[in-house]
Amino acid sequence: MKTIRNLSITVTAAALMAGGALAQDFTAKIGHLESAAQNRHVHLEKVAALVNERTNGAVEFVLFPQAQLGDQRQMNEGVQFGSLEGTVAPAAFLGGFNPVVSVLDIPYLLPEDEAAAQALREGPFGQALLESFSDKGMHAIALWPNGRKHITSNQPVDDLASFASQKFRVMDSRVLIEQFNALDASAIAIPFGELYTALQTGVVDGQENPLDTIETMKYFEVQENLVISGHGAMEDVVIFSPIWWNTLPEEYQTIIQDAFIETVPELVANKQAAVDRALEAVTAAGMNVREAGADERAAFRAATFEATSSAYVAMAGDAGQALLDVYLAEYEKLAQ
Repeated sequence: MKTIRNLSITVTAAALMAGGALAQDFTAKIGHLESAAQNRHVHLEKVAALVNERTNGAVEFVLFPQAQLGDQRQMNEGVQFGSLEGTVAPAAFLGGFNPVVSVLDIPYLLPEDEAAAQALREGPFGQALLESFSDKGMHAIALWPNGRKHITSNQPVDDLASFASQKFRVMDSRVLIEQFNALDASAIAIPFGELYTALQTGVVDGQENPLDTIETMKYFEVQENLVISGHGAMEDVVIFSPIWWNTLPEEYQTIIQDAFIETVPELVANKQAAVDRALEAVTAAGMNVREAGADERAAFRAATFEATSSAYVAMAGDAGQALLDVYLAEYEKLAQ
């Protein structure tokens, strides 16, 4: 069996503390699911280098890609118990730990304009979402964008009316199930590893995923039609164990948080480049590709927002309603 090499940033240096005290170093193991060649890991390496440089070597991140430290549930639990210092987790894998984060499943939650979307992430809505982890044994410091979902199907998807009576695979999310119910379609929760076969055998007609996932997983082999809808935000949450985080000087905490946030523009640009390459590949493979226009996207949001918001609040309770209220106020400001 091939052993995956541990990839890490290993620059260490002495950091003299105030008053000439002995140097104190802070090392954090950070695990995640993507491979070392993918966007998340590449930019984690950049963050690790920035943090190491700006703390004069006092803070070192040791990175473990490709589930080397366990699946996402195991890494989440490790952060809670303090056996793992940090993880960068897809929000979809956090709903079982913190139902409030499932607000990100609501269609067209984030504006298409990336500057406006980042303003939401960094503003009161994003901060309230991050703070919702504080009583879950997790310290969340940033949201990292990881692309948007689009629709594929073996049935026509020429307009919103085309969704009626079709069967779509979703992650096991009440919000996503209601998204398709609101479009008069059916939603079936199927594990990701079984999706290709489910599409191939007609268990479901279609699915939703980012373009680079559609290309990497070769869904173009078993799907005819693609709608560039951008309806679902795929967000990562940067999480540290409070046990480790609270040992850091406040200056280092600020340096770490700033490094994650300032890397976002490059993260987004590199993700878009991967999406553009994927679109070329699936088009060349023969998929029928259509881009949803602004009016169609607005109609999609209008048709699904109430149903998905209600499903979200039913699941997340008062905390979910409070976060949704913050979101609506901030979204309205951006729309003005």
